Amino acid sequence: MSLKQVLFDVLDHKEVDKLPWVPFAGVHAGKLVGYDAEEVLIDKDKLLEALLEVNKLYKPNGQPVIFDLQIEAEILGCELAWTKDGPPSVKTHPLENEDGVIPCKCNIPTEEDGRLPLVLDVMRAMKEKVGDTTALYGLICGPFTLAAHLRGNDIFMDMYDDEEYVEDLLKYCLEVAKAMTKMYVDAGMDVIAVVDPLVSQISSDHFEEFLHTPFAELFKYIKELGVYSSFFVCGNATRNIEVMCKTKPDSISVDENVDLVAAKNITDKYKVTIGGNIPLTSVMLHGTQQDNMKYVIDLIDKIEDKTHLIIAPGCDMPYDVPVENVIGVTEAIADVEKMREVLKNYVAVQEEIHVDLPNYAELTKPLVEVFTLDSLTCAACTYMMEAANVAKEHFGDKIDLVEYKFTLKENIARCVKMGVTNLPAIYVNGELKFSSIVPSKEKLNAVIEEALK
Repeated sequence: MSLKQVLFDVLDHKEVDKLPWVPFAGVHAGKLVGYDAEEVLIDKDKLLEALLEVNKLYKPNGQPVIFDLQIEAEILGCELAWTKDGPPSVKTHPLENEDGVIPCKCNIPTEEDGRLPLVLDVMRAMKEKVGDTTALYGLICGPFTLAAHLRGNDIFMDMYDDEEYVEDLLKYCLEVAKAMTKMYVDAGMDVIAVVDPLVSQISSDHFEEFLHTPFAELFKYIKELGVYSSFFVCGNATRNIEVMCKTKPDSISVDENVDLVAAKNITDKYKVTIGGNIPLTSVMLHGTQQDNMKYVIDLIDKIEDKTHLIIAPGCDMPYDVPVENVIGVTEAIADVEKMREVLKNYVAVQEEIHVDLPNYAELTKPLVEVFTLDSLTCAACTYMMEAANVAKEHFGDKIDLVEYKFTLKENIARCVKMGVTNLPAIYVNGELKFSSIVPSKEKLNAVIEEALK
């Protein structure tokens, strides 16, 4: 049985002897062959070389061709901020301060637009070279995150103040998603992953009101095209797992913010396969090879019913994840019994990092602290940080603002000391104010006004 058939069987709810493994190696693929993030996202030859190296080293059942949620946004008029060790982030929002969707700014992407010629060429090449053994994932930007890319943080207030506008914008973003899906399926993709990290930043009520219909329609469309679907949400999506299942994707992927065991109890009820959720930074980036192997074995052992399960990183792997760590995960999944025995006496070494917290009681002005995975690479974190930056522009020198990125070891230690359990989050004067919910400008300003008194 081929590696990809194991994945297909799990998506079809059949029992398998070994669990499938899907390493989400986006820009990390470039590291394997000496290219930076920007190079592999703009050069098709370098991207193809990097992806083939991922396939050789990590022996995946399934593999994404490109992990960049800004491809559609760039085509539709968003300016991007590029970095050498992560995917680009959206810098400008063409529908910001606009009263409605403007057709001249919002067209439906075609095969000739933006970086799509590059992406489609690499998809076809990967299908030819490894498509018989590896299931290929085409990742599209989900309708809600795309709406936020176009509209900016105003989309969150629009959900209260202008419901009709939000519905119209989401209908448009759905059509973009369908167009992307069709192009990727035609290029040979086996699984369409609808990646929508901002779903974790809204309530289940708002999901049902605004997002159920576009997502249900999108997953129905993907099924009609004869391929599998995945609903990929980063951040603390716990409250939305059930409403996500009701849109009928074939699978759901979650990150470390979600209790995989508890989430699987819900997804099993709806016959939806679940994937995840090896921690990106504390384990994959900063852990040892043994830490990674042990995490995977422990994760598998926690789950009583091992059907409908895919092992994967919580999201796109950081660029600098050590290669040996991912190989360790690959080996652990390949022979669980052997690795369980090898690691039975292994104890992780805890690195002592001293962190000094501010004396919040003695602050001369409010301190806004934003805890993110990385606002340059995580879309949910981008919009949480953008909300804080807007507040900083409004209040100026009356407040202090700092971002703590979870990609740094000292900030992981800071999160532990502060008791930060979910990312992204905003603290004001040491008190948690917003966790996995991007606040509106009015709500965040009100919290800061109260701190100024």
